[in-house]
Amino acid sequence: MAAVREGLPDGRYGRSADARADRTLKIVGAVLGAGLLALIAWFGYDYIAGQDVSGRLTGFKVVADDAVEVRLEISKEKNATGVCTVRTLDKYHDEVGRKDFTFGQRQEDMVKVVTVRTTARATSAELIDCASVR
Repeated sequence: MAAVREGLPDGRYGRSADARADRTLKIVGAVLGAGLLALIAWFGYDYIAGQDVSGRLTGFKVVADDAVEVRLEISKEKNATGVCTVRTLDKYHDEVGRKDFTFGQRQEDMVKVVTVRTTARATSAELIDCASVR
């Protein structure tokens, strides 16, 4: 008759203590990873859902040494009032004009051409931000 062993010799065929530690680390890593993904999803949803007003600068035209016409496309809720900030820059990328425009019309989507007065000749214009006024 052959003798049957009850278990493997300790430390010879594997690391049972390390296997338990690896399993624990995998579980902790999975929980932390899932928590991080949930946090990123929450912030992303909050950012997108919190924007009642959005805008896009679709063009600009320098009409004089001290004025620029800017074309804005505004999307907002029908009853919301929005404020968009536009700035103009000169050839050295210094700011030469900045203005806030308020849109309170009872429309959801609109295209507006607005004029920004400048302190010097502008070479570009950019939309800084659009937000809702509460």
